[in-house]
Amino acid sequence: MRLILEDLNLNAAERMLCVEALNAAGSIVEAAQLLGITRHALKRRIIKHRIEWPRPNSTVASDSAAVSASAS
Repeated sequence: MRLILEDLNLNAAERMLCVEALNAAGSIVEAAQLLGITRHALKRRIIKHRIEWPRPNSTVASDSAAVSASAS
């Protein structure tokens, strides 16, 4: 994967790397491994950069609603 930076802003680059790792891995533990940092360090960066995690996903919400409806 190749990321293209718009400028040489270190904060923006760090945020972009965190977001891309989370999207690629799907979990904080796996994303931290991709980045070569601890999960605690990644959680600090998620808070620092105000990254919304876990991502709101409409398919998960609709799947759980469908399961609830079928269980009734």
